[in-house]
Amino acid sequence: MLREAFNERMKTALRAKDQRTLSTVRLIVAALKDKDIEARGGGNTAGIGESEIQRLLQGMIKQRRESMALYRQGSRPELAQKESDEIAVIESFLPQQMDDAGIEAAAKTAIADAGASGIKDMGRVMAALRERHAGVLDMAKAGAAVKRLLG
Repeated sequence: MLREAFNERMKTALRAKDQRTLSTVRLIVAALKDKDIEARGGGNTAGIGESEIQRLLQGMIKQRRESMALYRQGSRPELAQKESDEIAVIESFLPQQMDDAGIEAAAKTAIADAGASGIKDMGRVMAALRERHAGVLDMAKAGAAVKRLLG
C-alpha cells in the first residue's frame, strides 16, 4: 500500500513540477530499496513489510528533526526550512500520530497490562507499546511518559 502511494505521489509531483516533494519521495524510495536489499540478505525476497516501512519513515523524520535543530543552532534557517518541508512530505505517508493525551492513556494501559511496578519494567512496557501502536506513537514521547509514570 505504501509502495504504491510513493509511486503515485512521485507521478503527481512530476506532473505538478513540485521539486521538493519529488526529491523527498525519491529519497524515501532510495532508502526503501536499500532496506529491501538488506532484507534479501536475510532471505526475505519480497522486501520489507508495511510496519517496517513506517519505522523507516519515522527514522527519516527523526533524522530531519535533529538536522533542523543543528541548522537553527548554526543560523541556517533556509536549511532548517528545507528539512521541515521534507518532514511534512514524509509525515503525509504515515497515519495520524497520537496526541499527548493519547500517549499518556496508552502508556497507562501498557503499564497496567504488563504489571509494571518500577523503572526496571520499562523495557517490557515499551515493547508492548511498540507492538500495539506501531506507526501512530512517537516512541520518544512515549518513553518520557512511561518513565514519568513508573518513576
